[in-house]
Amino acid sequence: MSEEVKESLNFIEQIIENDLETKDNITIHTRFPPEPNGFLHIGHVKAICINFETAKKYGGKTNLRFDDTNPITEKTLYVDNIKNDIKWLGYDWEDREYYASDYFQQLYDFAVDLIKKGLAYVDDSTPEQIAEMKGTPTKPGVDSPHRNRSIEENMRLFEGMKNGEFADGSMVLRAKVDMKHPNMLMRDPNIYRIKKAHHHRTGDDWCIYPLYDFAHGQSDSIENITYSLCSLEFRHHRDFYNWLIEKLEIFPSRQIEFARMNVAYMITSKRRLLKLVENNTVTGWDDPRMPTIAGMRRRGYPAAALRTFVNKVGVAKRENVIEIDLLESCVRDELNKTTARVMGVLDPLKLVITNYPEGQVEQMDATNNPEDESMGTRTIPFSRELYIEQDDFMEDAPKKFYRLGPGKTVRLKNGYIITCEDFVKDENGKVTEVHCKYYPDSRSGSDNSGIKAKGVLHWVSIAQAVEVEVRNYNHLFTVDQPLADEEKDFLELINPESLVVKTAFVEPSLQSAKAGERFQFMRKGYYCLDADSTDDKLIFNKTVGMKSSWKKKK
Repeated sequence: MSEEVKESLNFIEQIIENDLETKDNITIHTRFPPEPNGFLHIGHVKAICINFETAKKYGGKTNLRFDDTNPITEKTLYVDNIKNDIKWLGYDWEDREYYASDYFQQLYDFAVDLIKKGLAYVDDSTPEQIAEMKGTPTKPGVDSPHRNRSIEENMRLFEGMKNGEFADGSMVLRAKVDMKHPNMLMRDPNIYRIKKAHHHRTGDDWCIYPLYDFAHGQSDSIENITYSLCSLEFRHHRDFYNWLIEKLEIFPSRQIEFARMNVAYMITSKRRLLKLVENNTVTGWDDPRMPTIAGMRRRGYPAAALRTFVNKVGVAKRENVIEIDLLESCVRDELNKTTARVMGVLDPLKLVITNYPEGQVEQMDATNNPEDESMGTRTIPFSRELYIEQDDFMEDAPKKFYRLGPGKTVRLKNGYIITCEDFVKDENGKVTEVHCKYYPDSRSGSDNSGIKAKGVLHWVSIAQAVEVEVRNYNHLFTVDQPLADEEKDFLELINPESLVVKTAFVEPSLQSAKAGERFQFMRKGYYCLDADSTDDKLIFNKTVGMKSSWKKKK
C-alpha cells in the first residue's frame, strides 16, 4: 500500500489494511451493541456509522446485538426504537439480529469454565467492602477473604446463585485476575450478579445476569466478530477483554477504540437523558431538543446530514468537543438541496395594497426549489390584504434598510413591486398596518415596469393563509459543556428559551403537508411538520435557521 493511500485512511482502516496484508483468511465482521435502556443519541450515530461503513468498505458484515443483561432498566420499547433509528439512518443488519440473552446459557458455561480453571470465585463481601479492597490508582488492592475458596465450594455457591437460593446483591462471581494490577478494572472484576427481575425476553428463567465486560466480549467471540469497534471510554476494559479470550480459549475478537462523539450544548449520558424525561424537563425521549436520534428526526434533521456530519468529524483517537455549528451546517446544506421553499410569516404585520382591486385574487407561480428543478412549481394566492413580517417594516428606516419604510420600494416575492405610502399605529404607538401602492406591470416573470427594487419580502395572503403553531427550538443548555462544572447540577443549566411557541401564518399549500415533511420558510429557516399536528392544527418545528445565529446571542 502506498504512503499516499495510507494517509487517506483513518486509523481503524489502517489497522484493517495491515491485517489484510499480513494475516490469512481475515474477514471483516463488526457489530453495533446497544443496551436497550434508553433511546439512541448523537454518540451512537457515530458508532453506528463507523461499524456499518467500515464493514461495507471491506465487503464485510455488521451484526445488531442488544446487550440486554440488566432486566431492571431494559424495555421492549427501547429495542423497537433502536431498530427503527438504525434503519432510518440508512443501515441494514439483514438477518443478523442478536441479543446477549440468546447466549445466557453459553455465558454461564463460560463462567463455570473459569471457576473450574481456578480463575473465578464467589464473593459474598458487600459492594462497599469490594470497592475498598480494590484500592486506588496509586494504592494496590488487597485480596478478598473469599478469593481462595475451593473450586468445589465456588461451584456449589455459583449454582446456588443461579437457582435463586441467595438474595439480590448478597454475592457476586468475580474473575481472579490480579488485585495489584495497575488497571483497576483488572482487580478481580465482578462478572455475575444476582438480580431477581423479570427479563423482557427470557422472563423469569434466570435470576443471575452477566455484567457488561463478561457478556460483551464473549458475545463477540460467539458471533466471530473480528473487530469490536467501540468508543474511547472502553479502552481500559480492553485488558480484561483480552484476558477472557486467552483464558477461555475462544475466538479472538479485536477491540479497537475511537474518540466518542462530544457535541457542544448536548449531553450523551443516557442516565441524565432519562432524568430529563422523568422530571418533565422535556416532553419525552423524542423531544426535538434532545440529542437522541428520535428527537433529531422529529426536529427535522435528515439522516443524510447526520451521516455527513460523522464523516466530517472523522475517526480519531483523541477526545474533543465538536462545535454544534458544524452539525447545523450539515443539516442546513442537506435541507437546502432537498426542501421546497414556501412562505410563512412568523410575526405578522398587515399590509394593504390600496390600489389593488378589492375581492380580486391572483395565483402567482413559484418555483419549489431552485436547487432542484425536478421539484416543480406551485401557485400562491395574492390579494389586496397580506401579512408581512413585523421587522420588514421600519418607521424611521436608515438609508441601507432595503425593506419597507415610508417611501421605500420593495418586491413581494413572486408578486409585484410595491411602494409604502402610509401606515397606522395603535394607542401604544405600535405600527399595526402598512399601506402601499403596487405597480400592475411589475408582476414577477413579466415585469415591464422599469422600476428597480433592491429588497424582496415574503408574504401570505390573509384571506387564504393557514394559521399554524410554530415551535422555535434553541439549544437545551445555556453553556456548551453542561457537564464540565462538577459543582453544578446540569439541570441548573437548562436554557429557559429552549422552546418558544408562536402563532404564525403560512401559504395554503402547506395544508396538505405530511408529518415529518420538511420545508424552507423563506428568509426564516427550515421547518418540519410535527407528528402532533391535526387537520385543524398544523404544528411546525424549527429545524435550523438560515444561518448560524447562536454565537451572536452569546
